[in-house]
Order: sequence, then C-alpha cells, then structure tokens
Amino acid sequence: VAPPQDLQITDPGLLGSLDIEWKPPPNVQSSSECTVKYKLEYCNSGDRDWKVIFTKKLKFRAGFDLSRTAEVKVQTLLEGRCTSNVEVQSDWIYATFQIPLQGKVESEVQNFNCIYHNWEYLKCTWQPGVLAPHGVHYGLYYWYEGLDHAAQCDHYIQDHGINIGCMLQNLSQAEYRELTAAATLVQPLYITLHLHNLAKPFPPKDLVVSMSAAEELQVAWSPPGGKTPPQCLEYEVQLTEDQGETKAAWVSVPTQLETTLTIPRANHSRISCVRVRGRTNIFCADQGFWSEWTQECFSVPRKGNKQLLILISVVMSLSSSLIIFLLIGQCKKRSPAGKPVNASVG
Repeated sequence: VAPPQDLQITDPGLLGSLDIEWKPPPNVQSSSECTVKYKLEYCNSGDRDWKVIFTKKLKFRAGFDLSRTAEVKVQTLLEGRCTSNVEVQSDWIYATFQIPLQGKVESEVQNFNCIYHNWEYLKCTWQPGVLAPHGVHYGLYYWYEGLDHAAQCDHYIQDHGINIGCMLQNLSQAEYRELTAAATLVQPLYITLHLHNLAKPFPPKDLVVSMSAAEELQVAWSPPGGKTPPQCLEYEVQLTEDQGETKAAWVSVPTQLETTLTIPRANHSRISCVRVRGRTNIFCADQGFWSEWTQECFSVPRKGNKQLLILISVVMSLSSSLIIFLLIGQCKKRSPAGKPVNASVG
C-alpha cells in the first residue's frame, strides 16, 4: 500500500498546538473489502518516546514545545478481506516544524513557576533573563482548548516596572486540559501546564482537638472551602510531644483522606500539639503542593486540666450562692419593724 501524501504542519497561533494534515494515498479508499487507517507518531526533538495515534481522519491537532523542533511521521494501514485480514503497512512519510526564535538564549525568562491556589487562581512568576535588555517588557500569553485564540494576561505582577509574574482567574474550563503559556518579547519560553497538578489548597479550617470519655484523643477539621473539591484532598497530621523546655520534633501520622483522626489512650500520654495540612490526592492529580499548616501549635486538652476546670466551676458556684445568702440576711436585718395595720370600724 502507498503512503499518505503532502504531510504538512501548520501553526494556528495557539502557542504550541499545531495542526497536522495529510492526503490519502492515490487509488486507495475504504470499502467493504478494505479499511484504510493511518498511524501518526509525533514528538519534539530530543524526546525519548513518540506519541502514537491511530485515526481514519486526515487531520490531527497535537501539542508541542515550540522552543524545540516538532517531528511528525505518518503511514497508511490497510486491512480487510482484500488483504486476507492481515494488516499491511506503508512506508513512513516525515515532516518537521520549527518557528524562528528571536533574541539570545540568555534573554529567556528564568525560574518560571506556577501554582494553582485553592483551585481559584493561577499565579505564575519568573525572573528576567540574564541578557534581557534594560526595561524589557515581558508579556505572558496563554491558550487552552475552548479559547478561540491565545489570550494575554491582564493582571501582571511587577517589580520596579518590570513584569515578573501574572495572576490568571476563571480557569475552571481549563482544569484537566493542557494549558500552554509563553513568556515573550525577547526569546520566548513555551510551557504546557496541567492545573490539577499545580493546585495548592488553603489550610484546613475548624481544627478541633478533644478528649473522649474513653480518654481517646480525637482530632477533627474541615476542608478549606472555596473552589477546592473536598473529594480531591488528602491530609497529613503531625503531632509533637511535651519535652519540657526542649523543642520536640514533629511526628507524622500516615496520610489519610478522612477529616477525623482518633488516637488511642496509650499513644497520646505526652502529646502536646497537633497540626494538619492538605494537598490534592492521587484520584484527582499526579502531584500537587501541600497547603500551609494549621496554627503552629493546637494544644491538646489534659484530663488534669479538665478536672481543674470542673473544680473551679464548683467553687465559683458555691461562692456565688454563699454571697447571695449573706446579702439576703443583711437585707432582713436592716428592714424596719412591722407596722400595725389600721383597722376600720363599722
């Protein structure tokens, strides 16, 4: 079977999403006797593995790192009764794509990092390139499936008039999709982001530490709220022991999905503080950032302290009652003698 024809790669201006098109081989069409398919493989130069797609269509859009050469190859696959149900493969045809880069390599931004805070807003930061011109204006452009064209950041973070970061909001449609970004105007930096892998939730809230009647230590908290999906969080709990004036090390409890934790009586005799933090779990992301911890030290109630509080309450109650009785007695002593009642005579 003959290979496809006229393999072309075009850039629609979507920051790395390139359109790959080809034409069918001559005199080959799908029929009841034979099925024609195409095997498409693509990668960036330097990648170890090629991504593989099987399709009956003649066009495919794929994402590439535009700072490197895009490499594509396609072949025809023919199978059916015309081939005795044996798949026949054509030779490969190849194509490459490379945009002309501008500026020196050292002018590219450095330390480009992004965090998706509490699934509400994306904060990206960078540092100017070593050889960037004085007063250079960096612009951040982004695109994800669903946008008609690449958009520019409209809320930059600046340092002495130079853009060193960007805040992007209302990205819920980009979650679980590839978001591509480019920092220009000198040599561009192209990067593909997955928001769910960049999520950093706010700290858990409403942390409560209490002692049960069975003297088990009970720890409970609530998800951080906001737009973070509660079912997408896992938690780490840390405990520290009371060692007098010596600063004790924090000990971690195995990561868990629940928002409660019970520690048996035998295991908490010296625990003095508890803290909790959260991050996106493996069911919603491949990775993520831990939140900040809850307050530095949430003191654990002690049985002795509880008994002391009860004793103080009883003493205060008795004292109040005694004062009331004394006041009543004083009032009676100070009252004038009873006066005779004037009787009316009929």
